[in-house]
Amino acid sequence: MAIEFSAAVKRIPVYPAAGAYALPEDVALLASNESPEPPLEPVVAAVAAILTGVNRYPDPTNAKLRGALSDRYDVPVSRIAIGNGSCDILLAAGEALLEPGAELVYAWPAFSVYPHLAAATGATDIRVPLNDAQEHDLDAMLAEITAATRLVLVCNPNNPTSTAIPLDDIARFLDAVPKHVCVILDEAYCEYNTLDDPDASIDLLSKHPNLVLLRTFSKVYGLCGLRVGYALCGSDTFVTAVNQVRQPFFCNAAAQAAAVESLRHGDAVAARVERAVVARIELEDGLNDLGIAPAASQANFAWFDLPVPDGQDTTEFEREIVTGLTEQGILVRAGGALGRPGALRVTYGTPQQNQRFLAGLSSLLS
Repeated sequence: MAIEFSAAVKRIPVYPAAGAYALPEDVALLASNESPEPPLEPVVAAVAAILTGVNRYPDPTNAKLRGALSDRYDVPVSRIAIGNGSCDILLAAGEALLEPGAELVYAWPAFSVYPHLAAATGATDIRVPLNDAQEHDLDAMLAEITAATRLVLVCNPNNPTSTAIPLDDIARFLDAVPKHVCVILDEAYCEYNTLDDPDASIDLLSKHPNLVLLRTFSKVYGLCGLRVGYALCGSDTFVTAVNQVRQPFFCNAAAQAAAVESLRHGDAVAARVERAVVARIELEDGLNDLGIAPAASQANFAWFDLPVPDGQDTTEFEREIVTGLTEQGILVRAGGALGRPGALRVTYGTPQQNQRFLAGLSSLLS
């Protein structure tokens, strides 16, 4: 007789993880929105220094990291949550806030982990379609909020579509959301957003105790492999709740040390953003030359619909392009797994990798 699993396991979708971790070194990894730049040398040194003490558990309070974040953002330590990547905090929020009968509202397509929250908890998820510009339709999302709504997710800039909405629009949205509803503003890519100062959303926390700003060290800081994220919260009750439902020691010692050191190098991070914006322009120009109009990116990746020939199946054409690029050593993310068949999500890589992608795509389309 086979093992019998819970109904939640049957509901939870499989996360569409990128492949190619065993492929050769010369593969252009443009599928997972990672930084093409390695961690800064002082960050690597900080990690090396901590390794001699890993016979001890990491600080369960994350005191140094929370203190550094408090200094950086002027948010009280008690209102800062740390996680094993921002996904850890996100999933814990679902467990802490949701249950059968509760509702979760988010735009779609958006981050692939969002459907896991309702599936794992038995709550009802309400997916609101993006507008024609592939941006969040905040008015439509607001219309879906009811007395049963516990959590609203706003991904800004949005993954996978790369688009962002101005902070003024988000501020008006927050003013209209009932105070019993937790709003998580998922800002994993906020450093790349040129619509607003990435620090501007911090001011919203003092006005909205129900607001959580979810951020990560994975992207612009280049620490994907260490998994460390954080949340800046309007109330310390959110921090207490997500910590209650998680295992202890959820952020390892190397990740904490790397994150603390990373915060000391703001100028280097700003330079990385500048290089990403240059790559954004170059890739957009290259796509336009191929007759492809990408979405208005405010992230470190491009999102666009493939020019599917008349009479050809969209999903099959997407598969042919993705397979063809893979055969050339170029990995991108297929839109079908992210909620929009016939689209591609392509991370900005090095200048050489970006040109390699454009040349590969051009050859396949022609």
